[in-house]
Amino acid sequence: MITVTVTGKEPSEVLEIVHQLRREGMVQGQDFDFAFKQSQWDGMIGEIPKHADFMFYNEQLASWFSLKWIAQ
Repeated sequence: MITVTVTGKEPSEVLEIVHQLRREGMVQGQDFDFAFKQSQWDGMIGEIPKHADFMFYNEQLASWFSLKWIAQ
C-alpha cells in the first residue's frame, strides 16, 4: 500500500477528488481508500495542518495520482 498525502484541501475538495477517482473507474476499498484529518495542535511541534491521506493498493495508481494532484 502506498500513501499519498494531500495538504491544504477542505473536506468538500477532498470529496470531489474521491468522486473524480470513482468517475475514472477506481473502486474505493479495492483500488484506493482515503482519510481526512482535521488540523490539530501538538504541544511539541505546534499545529499539524489539515490533510487527506490517499492509500493506493497499486503503485501505478499512486504514481498517477501524485502526478495529477500533487504536481500541480
